[in-house]
Amino acid sequence: MEEKTFKLTFLNDVTRDMQYNEEENTVRMYLRGRLAVLYVPTPLMESYDLHKVSTPPQNKLKLDWVYGYRGRDCRSNLHLLPTGEIVYFVAAVVVLYNMEEHNQRHYLGHTDDIKCIAIHPNKLVVATGQVCGTDRRDAMPHIRIWNSVSLTTLCVIGNGEFDGSICCLSFSKADGGSYLCAIDETSDHNISIWDWQKGERGTKVTETKCSVDTVVCAEWHPLERNQIVSCGKGHVSFWSLDNGGMLYKRMGIFESREKPRYVTCVAFNQSGDVLTGDSNGNIIVWGRGTNTISKIVRNIHEGSIFSICVLKDGFIVTGGGKDGKILYFDESLNLTGEEAQIEDHFGGIRTVAEGRGSQLLIGTTRNCILVGDVGMGFNPAMLGHAEEVWGLAAHPILPQFATAGHDRLLQMWDSLSHTVVWSKDIGEQAQSIGFSPDGNVMVVGCTSGKWLAIDSETRELYTHHSDGSEPIQVVRFSPDGTLLALGSRDNYIYIYQVNEDAVKYSRVGRCMGHSSFITHLDWSIDGQYLRSNSGDYELLYWNPGICRQIPQPSMMKDMEWASHSCIISFETIGIWPEGADGTDVNNCTRSSDSKLLATGDDFGKVKLFSYPACQPKSLCHTYGGHSSHVTNVSFLQDDTRLISTGGSDTSVLQWIVNY
Repeated sequence: MEEKTFKLTFLNDVTRDMQYNEEENTVRMYLRGRLAVLYVPTPLMESYDLHKVSTPPQNKLKLDWVYGYRGRDCRSNLHLLPTGEIVYFVAAVVVLYNMEEHNQRHYLGHTDDIKCIAIHPNKLVVATGQVCGTDRRDAMPHIRIWNSVSLTTLCVIGNGEFDGSICCLSFSKADGGSYLCAIDETSDHNISIWDWQKGERGTKVTETKCSVDTVVCAEWHPLERNQIVSCGKGHVSFWSLDNGGMLYKRMGIFESREKPRYVTCVAFNQSGDVLTGDSNGNIIVWGRGTNTISKIVRNIHEGSIFSICVLKDGFIVTGGGKDGKILYFDESLNLTGEEAQIEDHFGGIRTVAEGRGSQLLIGTTRNCILVGDVGMGFNPAMLGHAEEVWGLAAHPILPQFATAGHDRLLQMWDSLSHTVVWSKDIGEQAQSIGFSPDGNVMVVGCTSGKWLAIDSETRELYTHHSDGSEPIQVVRFSPDGTLLALGSRDNYIYIYQVNEDAVKYSRVGRCMGHSSFITHLDWSIDGQYLRSNSGDYELLYWNPGICRQIPQPSMMKDMEWASHSCIISFETIGIWPEGADGTDVNNCTRSSDSKLLATGDDFGKVKLFSYPACQPKSLCHTYGGHSSHVTNVSFLQDDTRLISTGGSDTSVLQWIVNY
């Protein structure tokens, strides 16, 4: 018996052999010590060679549209540029969105979550700071300074010099923007000043401890050279940078007045006084050049003031995080009587920025961007998910797709108009979605073991069932729509007979045999068979009509599958990187024409392979944009676009195929 071997090195430094058994026509592959025996299809038996390298596809991807915004935990991250674009970020992408022309451009220099942004006084240069990523080699915390017109990177600051994520950035203003101030999220929240135009990587002028407590904001004074104000938990600090490059701090003195739990935002009026908002709903005015209070306007909001915006005409706007109110003040902080109320489902107000004319830009705590004014009201310019996104399904007929997440939102998107068709709160944390073959019904699997059948157009709830108490990880209709398979985290696959236009469901039984939770399912083209992967890297086959496992996997080697989402199969050998531990690749999807295979992994990468990727060395194209886990990928119905979802980054990215 002749065996050809191919070396793969695994994370625990154990070198396993990937073996091809010519007598049995099987490839033996190990994932975290677990053996998977994969049968070579008959047409490939004569020519299959483990050592052959599979070439990458001619097709490539280009980021087309980003759905989402990071407002839940970031501030001051929404700005209007002279180009007419609003600039903001989500995941590892900076979005430049022209609302009038409804198009987006993207800055893609970052390798992990962006946490802060600053605009240079010239309104042309932008600085963005990122977190410390999961992979310290590729995603060290750093600052990128770039041109907002050409999207070229001008300078990369601090690679290897920051210990924590960059949480605050500000360009100096009174000197024309020579310096950049940064704060990183270490235990001491270090504040550093950079001469960003000096050398290829900028030059650090000074660095010192800022505060042991959380810092949420740091801003250069617009009129006073070398003055910075920072604030956060229980403090406001006034900094001076002397000619020798030393930073000196004076703490804001609250005297006998009630000290707020958090000082949440900083702004400057046209006289140069400092305005701070706090968790008590107060605005405090600090006299220019002092660290003492000159005026307090109390309890203007219920809860925290997350944003103060001083308009060009000197009037002042505040946004409430809890009460969702936008209030207008004159230059002396007298209420003008103008106010607006943001609808609860959009979330609280995280940031307020001046837009075109009388318009305001509002970023919310539920990751929405609203645009409008008091007279016309505020309408969403961008809707997103507010928590982890796991559910994704492409509509089988229309150029649309659905997403669902732990925020209980089920959303239908149109890929051509880049808009939300509808959004529904289903009252349950969602984990998975599947469309019926005609696209009329969608089944949503929830984290509680419950699942819902919903009309994809009217949003009417037809029925709901519960199977176990663990999340429904995957939902798949058979190609003819007569059966429904639901893979659960309780290790079972539940099979239902589908009656009356996918409105009624009767349980056939459950497939038992996996020793870990179900991760992926595919139906055969004739709907007679099912294959499944589990959390311990098993590949099993089933007769779903009687809920029985097929004990001879060799019988299935030439089966044609209606979809390809199973990440452990002969056709996906090449998607596993050298040193893979089994958890690296989260999902895969095959194009309708069976020429492309896309994957999403744990490192924020979307990869595009030629299908099948059955060689251990399968070359691919790799794309960043997400941070950490890419939870799902799916080609749209005509293969012109690919959709990917990020888990904790809450974003949905749309890619053009064959750009």
